[in-house]
Amino acid sequence: MGQFAEDTRRIHKLLSDVLKPTPLQHSQYLSDLHQADIWLKREDLTPVRSYKVRGAYTFIREALEADPDRSLFVCSSAGNHAQGFAFACRHFNKRGVVFMPLTTPQQKIQKTRSFGAPLVDIKLLGDGFDAANKAAMEYCEAENGLMVPPFDHPTIILGQATVGKEILEQSPEGYSWDRLILPVGGGGLAAGITQYFAQTGEKTEFTLVEPDMAPSLHESLLVGERIRLDRVDNFVDGAAVAQIGQENFKQLSKFSPEQVVLAPTDGVCATMIDMLNIEGVVLEPAGALAIDALNRLPVEQVRGKKIVCVISGGNFDFERLPEVKERALKFAGLKKYYVIQLPQRPGALKDFLSLLGPEDDIARFEYLKKSARNFGSVLLGIETKRPENFQLLHESFDRSDVRWEDITYNEAIANFVI
Repeated sequence: MGQFAEDTRRIHKLLSDVLKPTPLQHSQYLSDLHQADIWLKREDLTPVRSYKVRGAYTFIREALEADPDRSLFVCSSAGNHAQGFAFACRHFNKRGVVFMPLTTPQQKIQKTRSFGAPLVDIKLLGDGFDAANKAAMEYCEAENGLMVPPFDHPTIILGQATVGKEILEQSPEGYSWDRLILPVGGGGLAAGITQYFAQTGEKTEFTLVEPDMAPSLHESLLVGERIRLDRVDNFVDGAAVAQIGQENFKQLSKFSPEQVVLAPTDGVCATMIDMLNIEGVVLEPAGALAIDALNRLPVEQVRGKKIVCVISGGNFDFERLPEVKERALKFAGLKKYYVIQLPQRPGALKDFLSLLGPEDDIARFEYLKKSARNFGSVLLGIETKRPENFQLLHESFDRSDVRWEDITYNEAIANFVI
């Protein structure tokens, strides 16, 4: 067994002071759905509802062992790292300061405050992570604090690697896992687990999953070096990172781009709704990545295999639920938006309604422009029970005198009117 694995075991023993092992649960629903043996590592069930507490606790503990008199810790985060950091500061009775963007949802601010009170202060600065991070680093230098990074540090990686140790310890007797599916943002979790498995001699295959609109690892693997993305979509906020960590990429660079699944945002939303409705499991977008990857992998890599999906977190703000549901319906082909032009005459609306099928439901109807001209423009949202119903609806439109345009995936128009 290598030194990294030995260090991971040491760290895991220290973690037991504050963190019980999270469950490794068999999912009958996912197993039946994919004709496989699917298990879930439930990191959403830690005290702070994500694995991030492992790395933050480990980092602060190691820092205090080196310098017991250290009194101030600082971090920048808009999510799970902030909560894990606050939890650790309170445990060690040390002052902490968290820098968050002004755009951070109140739910995350309140949870961070509750985990760290009364020792952790929250400072809101800037419109995004980069501005908050810059302010945190300047504050840290001015106040002689210690910055606690979210992922790019060997000690953080060690803390996250304890998830892998628990998976092996909790595996049913005689089990040898065919595949582990791991979400990737900054790369701390994946770097830790894959290295631990390698040093313990496990032959498990790995699938790494990133949001398709924040593929920092995938793009770096394509060119063979770390690159910074010019733009990321922050919807999957727990994994929306513009550049994979330097320490993390040292470990993950051995993987090929083909081993990285890019999960579409709307598909992730569909997975979140599916798990909530059927399994009663609340997932944040990043927490759904590993489960969603089951739908993207070739069938031969899933069917009949023993697979663990790591659920990285469940800190979901339910104010986002309407948008998640909306995206899920669109991904499933069950909801579309149109701009239609109805003739300005009595009975035109009644005639239009007769075009709808028995499973079609109007979810939105709004006049965009109404005048004395021959036609009036309407924004129309329609939900249905089966995707093929839209083809029948389009055929009905074409046979009528309705002028129509499908704007469901026209981003410029849809973002303006929907």
